[in-house]
Amino acid sequence: MQPLSPVPLYAQIKDILRSRILDGSYQPHQQMPSESEMMAAFSVSRITVRQALNDLQNEGLIFRIHGKGTFVSKPKAFQDLGRLQGFGEAMRQMGYETFSRVLAIKSVTPSPQVAERLQLPKRARVTELQRVRFLNREPISLDVTYVPQAIGNRLAKEDLAARDIFVILENDYGIALGHAELQIGSTLADDTLATQLKVEEGSPVLFIERTTHTADGTPIDYEHLYYRGDAFQYKVRVDRVPLSDRAS
Repeated sequence: MQPLSPVPLYAQIKDILRSRILDGSYQPHQQMPSESEMMAAFSVSRITVRQALNDLQNEGLIFRIHGKGTFVSKPKAFQDLGRLQGFGEAMRQMGYETFSRVLAIKSVTPSPQVAERLQLPKRARVTELQRVRFLNREPISLDVTYVPQAIGNRLAKEDLAARDIFVILENDYGIALGHAELQIGSTLADDTLATQLKVEEGSPVLFIERTTHTADGTPIDYEHLYYRGDAFQYKVRVDRVPLSDRAS
């Protein structure tokens, strides 16, 4: 705590508590210290502690149960739809710990849907990559990625447990990415998803279909992403078009 800092005391406390939540010092569903204990620990008033806790609650990091106290929420991370980023890249910028477990990398004959999304010639093969993504050491998504085989042969030699495909494509292979098309829906966890994501079979799962294109418009990466419904969300900013700019 820095009493002479221009940063308000409640904001300093909020940042300290957020760091403890994100680094695992406070585990999901663990009861946090009482307001009185925080007042003593930080040498601040009750209103300052409550302001910090209110902000953390608004961020979804904690929840309160009347008569029982304040508890740590299960992390529900979010990714900004307005930016084209890999999962690990986006989460690390927000202070989360991430890594992947590679389940399979194999050459396959693409389904008609995959061939269409990647605009492949007839008889072309693709590399299918299956990964479980972890956030703060908890499984959060199952990613099934398809890339042209020439790219896949190179990716198979990379450290995909620690690195995002987008970062490898741009930084290592010199392939500039341009835009992605997404379709978002929902599904229910089957036996495979339930096992990999550690959820009950039949639990709601966020399903995302994403096709990523290079800067010149060539599709290079097609994905089926299955996110735990209790742990992840997408956010997007939408601006209203002024009346004067709308088509009549």
